[in-house]
Amino acid sequence: MNKKLTPRYIIITIILAWAIYSLWPSISFQQMSEEKKETFREEGKLRAIESKIIKQGLDLKGGMYIVLEVDLPTLISGLAINKDKNLENTLNKVTKRLNEPDADFFNLFTSISKENNLRLARYFHEYGASTEEIISKLRDESDDAINRVLEILQNRVDQFGVAEPTIQKQGSQRIIIELAGIQDSERARDLLQSTALLEFYLVKDAEITQDMLIRVDNILKGNKDLAEVSNELPEQIEPQEEKVEQVSEDKIITVSELFGDSEQDIAVNGDTSAVIDQRLFEDRPFSSLLRDFDRDLGVPESNVYAVNKISALPEVVELLESTSSKFLLSNKVVEITDANGNQVKIYRLYHLENEPELTGGVISDAKESISGMGSDISGQPVVLVEMNSDGTKQWSRITGANVNRRIAIVLDNKVHMAPNIIEKISGGSTRIQGFADLNEAKDIAIVLRAGALPVPVQIIEERIVGPSLGADSIKQGTRSVIIGLIIVMIFMLIYYKIAGSIANFALIWNLILVLSILALLQATLTLPGIAALILTMGMSIDANVIIFERIREELRKGKTARAAIDAGYNRALTTIIDANMTTVIAALVLYQFGTGPIRGFATVLFWGIAISMFTAIFVTRTIFMSMTNRKNLQKLSI
Repeated sequence: MNKKLTPRYIIITIILAWAIYSLWPSISFQQMSEEKKETFREEGKLRAIESKIIKQGLDLKGGMYIVLEVDLPTLISGLAINKDKNLENTLNKVTKRLNEPDADFFNLFTSISKENNLRLARYFHEYGASTEEIISKLRDESDDAINRVLEILQNRVDQFGVAEPTIQKQGSQRIIIELAGIQDSERARDLLQSTALLEFYLVKDAEITQDMLIRVDNILKGNKDLAEVSNELPEQIEPQEEKVEQVSEDKIITVSELFGDSEQDIAVNGDTSAVIDQRLFEDRPFSSLLRDFDRDLGVPESNVYAVNKISALPEVVELLESTSSKFLLSNKVVEITDANGNQVKIYRLYHLENEPELTGGVISDAKESISGMGSDISGQPVVLVEMNSDGTKQWSRITGANVNRRIAIVLDNKVHMAPNIIEKISGGSTRIQGFADLNEAKDIAIVLRAGALPVPVQIIEERIVGPSLGADSIKQGTRSVIIGLIIVMIFMLIYYKIAGSIANFALIWNLILVLSILALLQATLTLPGIAALILTMGMSIDANVIIFERIREELRKGKTARAAIDAGYNRALTTIIDANMTTVIAALVLYQFGTGPIRGFATVLFWGIAISMFTAIFVTRTIFMSMTNRKNLQKLSI
């Protein structure tokens, strides 16, 4: 019989080992002191740890919950070619009825237009002749407008430094934003409602950039704290004079070591470690943080914080201002393979003119497209940019005076791309090429349009969850889980004796498995999730209660312990599956149609039920089978 149980032992062992492995980062993180977290943050390791833990929701961690509403009536009014009181009255009636349950703007707009005998073709003839065609095109324009707003918000929130923000559409005209850990409501509100800044900067020549790097290196050589670290490095890594083979001497140095920062000066977010080559560090402190990357400078992800820190030094800022230049990073990170075969994430670093040549206010439109036949890039994705009359004049002057130079497209102080100016562009349109695929071109087109005409939005709901409320929620939620667990376990021990202890063992592992699944899915635990966890405990024990009562019935019939266990599990199986399947269906429906906390509740409930069936049917039965096989039990304590 032991051989028959061996596969069961292997399955249970593998699953439990995996659960502990998945849950261990969360346990370690909760027990980690603030000093240790700060150390990991400086070394660039904290973000990797946080990506493996169970995240806390807004109601547990505190922060801001904001609902933005896009002003679709204003957008549609702005798209109309002809405007009169009939159109205005129709849009006003639509606005008043938008608060109705399940209201859809375009369905209301269509029905009210018919009631008012409003011919949409008179106002939107560029979008089609029939009402259906016009409404379809207006829906597309609306979706495109909201995508532009989402792009702006995402860029702004990333710049704000919020870890794991939630930004998502709700319905046709609302955007939900959750900023966990943020308490400065006024700053966040201004950030979300401000306009994205699109700018065009000329890129400095390579010779000027190299001269700037040398000058920055010379400034850093005078830094006393930096010099102390430089003197310590040779003692930490001794040169290998006898070896011919070159040995890498890169070393991780924290920013606090480089500049003698206090804990208060170290940023809460972002990597604060720097990978430095000892051979370059003494003579070129700033350049040693950089790498050659195509025709640009590259900054390893672990060095970004140090580069930003150096760029903010008063001496460096003064130098950049005196030379009318600035450093900006790319918006995207590129993963490359270094000489040692390791995967390294690199940002591009651009040395730009200090003042923009052009701002995004002159762009009237930007659309992604596929270049036509007969061109030198036939079939390649491109972005076609249209400018207004003022922008056309400025663009002609800029491109004519800077042929063969590069111009950087910057949104919110992040460089999206820096193409070459091939020739003077005298018309009001230009073509941007060099995209990996059409999706990338589409993203850039959204970015370019974002600075031209953002859709009007307004905050219709705002909630602030304080850190004390979040801490209380965690404390009370944890207490409720522990109290509920203890009461259930005591009841099972008293009422079912040894069999109850087996059920308690399965219950504990059920909780561990559910939490490990949440960690694996990188799910966010909220108060409704804790409620679902408590509900799962009850339903997990309920399955064992059904099984144990069936076993008692079989024992009263005079069956042996082994026969009673087999019959009890077989009889209870159908009932357990039927009861749990109905709950699983309810959880799936909640997940499909719910949002936010409802989805969190549904996620925990679904996995809790699925895992409870495994622990109640598979794990406990394996334990009973082991007991009856090894001890040849004649009487069962149940």
